[in-house]
Amino acid sequence: MLELRAHCECCGRGLAPDAVDAMICSFECTFCAACVDGRLHGVCPNCGGGFERRPRRPAALLGQYPASTARRPLVCADT
Repeated sequence: MLELRAHCECCGRGLAPDAVDAMICSFECTFCAACVDGRLHGVCPNCGGGFERRPRRPAALLGQYPASTARRPLVCADT
């Protein structure tokens, strides 16, 4: 099951579970679409892979399977 990470690992912007601009790589590294397109040029700085839009979990299931609230260190804040 996807972790649904709470923020962009590049700029730190919050990404709600239903965010339409959340992007993930195959390792679930999570970034906003603006960082993926602009700063990262479509390449994950953690694993070197590409990105896909993160699926949205149905609201009815978020109570049983909540999104993560953990904050991860930013990987490209100075890029």
